[in-house]
Amino acid sequence: MTDPVRQLLDDILGGYRLTAKEGVLLMSVRDRRVWDIASVADTVRERMTGNQVTYVRNQNINVTNICVNSCGFCGFSKKPGDAGTFLFGTEEIREKAVLARKRKVTEICTVSGLHPDFDASSYTGIIQTLHDEAPDIHIHASNPMEISYGARNSGITTGEMLVEMKGAGLGSLCGTAAEILVDEVREVICAGKIRTSEWERIIREAHLLGIPTTATIMYGHCETVQDRLRHLEILRNIQDDTHGFTEFVPLSFVHMNTRLFREGTARPGATGREDLMMVAVARLFLDNIRHIQVSWVKTGVKMAQLGLLAGADDIGGTMFEESISKGAGASNTDYLDPSSMKILADDLGRELRQRTTLYAFV
Repeated sequence: MTDPVRQLLDDILGGYRLTAKEGVLLMSVRDRRVWDIASVADTVRERMTGNQVTYVRNQNINVTNICVNSCGFCGFSKKPGDAGTFLFGTEEIREKAVLARKRKVTEICTVSGLHPDFDASSYTGIIQTLHDEAPDIHIHASNPMEISYGARNSGITTGEMLVEMKGAGLGSLCGTAAEILVDEVREVICAGKIRTSEWERIIREAHLLGIPTTATIMYGHCETVQDRLRHLEILRNIQDDTHGFTEFVPLSFVHMNTRLFREGTARPGATGREDLMMVAVARLFLDNIRHIQVSWVKTGVKMAQLGLLAGADDIGGTMFEESISKGAGASNTDYLDPSSMKILADDLGRELRQRTTLYAFV
């Protein structure tokens, strides 16, 4: 009798498009067929993107850790008056932009807490300050949650806020705040965040306005494999319609300093098998998203390298000054030198290439 997993893999190589149910089957494999799935995903990766490993020279700027939300997976955010809070003013943001220029980065990425006093002009002002000081650097900023929050606090539509941000210098929108795009799970892990439908609506608005975005998932907490595929199906449907996603970035749950884990609601993160299958099945299911990124910040560089053998083609960014994963308990998150990336790529017999945010080679 034909093994349904191996038959499915043969069909995929022949151009077949997976259903969500079939994606669940592949992601649930727990035996040596994991390597078969990873191998086929790697073949598909090579067909789609060639034989290089790409990275972006970028710098993170988290403007504040003060946040009105209390997401159970977050170890970064604090309330006003808590010890260790910070909020960068205009001059500090300007200094960060100057530093980014000196570091020869091509991308500044900024996502922050939802400060009680922030509105649309706050987010637009951050982008404008960065753009004025570093006009040649691509600004990859904010996410649908911040767009919703800023627009609501200013009494404008999310579309109007996106237009303002684009005018201020926004190059692309972060596809974070997605977590798991299943409202039953969101109620448990991030009840204060926007619902799935609003996340999708804002992403579609951005794409229609000519603002590309990334796509993400956060997995390994209390979601099911079925939830993961429901999430991937939403992303694939959006991409079918808009073609606005530049990449997909699986984000493995960092559990150590989070309320979800302390309270026993979440397990202690994904296993190595799950990390590998998340990348591989995403490559096979998201047949319309060209680039899959591994997050060395979330999984560590060794696991990230294995992801490059399981369908991923991009190793992410140099980062500089990462704070959010560190707050959740991840270690060694601040900077990955391209020379270290090259060792990983060379070891796989692939070429390391620097790219821009929108995947043009530098």
